[in-house]
Amino acid sequence: MKNNCFDRLVILEMANNHMGDVEHGIKLIRALRDAVAGKNFRCAVKFQYRDLDTLIHPDFKNRMDIKYIKRFSETRLSEEQFLTLKKEVENCGFIPLCTPFDENSVDMVVKHGYSMIKIASCSFNDWPLLEKIAAAGKPVIASTAGAALEDIDNVVSFFEHRNIPLCLMHCVGSYPTPDADLEMNQIDFFRQRYPEISIGFSTHENPANFAPVMIAVAKGAEIIERHTGLATEKYAINGYSSTPEQIAQWLDAAEMAYTMCGKTGIRRDISAKEHSDLRGLQRGAFAKEPIRKGEKISPDKLFFAMPNGEGQFIANDCSKYRTLTAAADIAANEAVTKDNAFMTDNRSKVREIIGDLCKLIKDSGIQLQDKLDLELSHHYGLDKFYEVGCSIITCVNREYCKKILLQLPGQYNPVHTHHKKEETFHVLYGTLEITLGGEKKVYQAGDIVVVERGVPHDFGTPTGAVMEEISTTHYKSDSFYDDKNIAETALRKTYMTFYRSWLQGEIK
Repeated sequence: MKNNCFDRLVILEMANNHMGDVEHGIKLIRALRDAVAGKNFRCAVKFQYRDLDTLIHPDFKNRMDIKYIKRFSETRLSEEQFLTLKKEVENCGFIPLCTPFDENSVDMVVKHGYSMIKIASCSFNDWPLLEKIAAAGKPVIASTAGAALEDIDNVVSFFEHRNIPLCLMHCVGSYPTPDADLEMNQIDFFRQRYPEISIGFSTHENPANFAPVMIAVAKGAEIIERHTGLATEKYAINGYSSTPEQIAQWLDAAEMAYTMCGKTGIRRDISAKEHSDLRGLQRGAFAKEPIRKGEKISPDKLFFAMPNGEGQFIANDCSKYRTLTAAADIAANEAVTKDNAFMTDNRSKVREIIGDLCKLIKDSGIQLQDKLDLELSHHYGLDKFYEVGCSIITCVNREYCKKILLQLPGQYNPVHTHHKKEETFHVLYGTLEITLGGEKKVYQAGDIVVVERGVPHDFGTPTGAVMEEISTTHYKSDSFYDDKNIAETALRKTYMTFYRSWLQGEIK
């Protein structure tokens, strides 16, 4: 689970770069304090705890020919010395953080009061150590260098089941990491695979290379981590640790990336200048022919051209969900403006209708394929859809045609005929009242009704109904209504795509 303790957290890894020298360690901490001063980050300095008396096998304690035994032995600090460094970290305004490499060190981390625990890549699936860390109940940051995907899945599941906040760190365990091996897309991979947890970036590339941290921030890394060191006459610095000066530049690069990326999770602010600049490039709405006051302005009565004027409707305003009505007579070639027309936005009405249709579909138990053609037939406008209308989902329309017709409770579809197609209605759900050739009958689920060419018919339902229409090829111009006041096809239909996800409430 995500936790805001990880948000914009920077980990400055000291590792063994204190060189086993408390005075040198304090100098490094203070230099890092100066480097991050004024930066808009929460910064942590991280130590590594190892109980060398138990971590190293007794037979190997003095084997200075083994790289890591030599390194850890020569930079060993006592508990009191670590506490001195931890106190300096706190005095400098840093969050103290620690990586334990064995169970005794986990006990020391808890005893010393660290608020979070870091797991090194080499310990990523060290299950005895993970069990001990989980028992501490603190938020965990885990590096993934070298880990197999199965192990990562298991570790994520392990901490999720224990309700322990986890940040998974993309990390490559080569020191320093060549650019070609950075694999920055792993951040995307982790974010997509584990959307419920935080993802970060622990990095070992050349300290003078600031591009990777900018990419990491752009890809959504919540935590960024780097090794740090302080070069002196006595101590050198390794090829993957940043000096305090490089840390300052590294954080500046990260901050630049945050600035360039902008807002997250919400639409950005649009400036008045941007609106104005774009408005000058947009096409205005003009009347193709004279339009009378009170007339619904169908799309075929408009054309769009530059320039547009103040208060004029533009092409961007016009969609299938919006209806223009003339508030005054409009001459041919005249601009359609807020002075001579008004616009009604029906999007919220359509969303309401879709919600009701989805409930009817679920109640009926029928199964529908994703992404089918859907049309709302609103013979006297959307405002009267719940009184007069029908919704039609087209499954196939070839030499043969299959549609699903949906009517909500109380809806009525007016008298009409078809000249080209013959159709058969198969009632699947609810009660349907069909008038065929002037004779009205009531039909229930399972009933079948044949409608021959040229036969006037209407239908409605008191309960809500679903029926299957099987017919010869359907043509849009083949519905002839008795009521001549029913609008032309362009105004009485709203076309869209039916998405099966709507049935789960995902209506957009």
